[in-house]
Amino acid sequence: MLVRLLYASRAVDTSPAAIEAILTQSRQHNPGSGITGVLCYGGGVFLQAIEGGRSAVSELYGHIQKDSRHKDVVLLHYEEIAERRFGGWTMGQVNLSKINHSILLKYSEKPELDPYSVSGKVSFALLEELMATASIIGRA
Repeated sequence: MLVRLLYASRAVDTSPAAIEAILTQSRQHNPGSGITGVLCYGGGVFLQAIEGGRSAVSELYGHIQKDSRHKDVVLLHYEEIAERRFGGWTMGQVNLSKINHSILLKYSEKPELDPYSVSGKVSFALLEELMATASIIGRA
């Protein structure tokens, strides 16, 4: 049973080193758990989609909720899926400060990442667009 979970959180430490540490840990842990996904960050906000088996995704989300590097963790969307959408990345990444802000403006009131003020479906549509425009980078 594959599932996709989308959540938002605020970074406690927004330094590039802290972001890289989160990505490195994800890329080390996720392959063994069958987890794939993408992490968007900008303005101190994370938007992350994780995909994999139901138990593995639930366990990872529980860990994220307790992780001291995140605060204001909010579940945006959860669904059973027939296939992965972000299967090409153990954890892809998007630094929103490096993309065309018109993409963000397409999905929100202002050209900034604010998944707290839009629906989970809108946040997922943003991720789909970032994938379509080759804005997601990372190692498989």
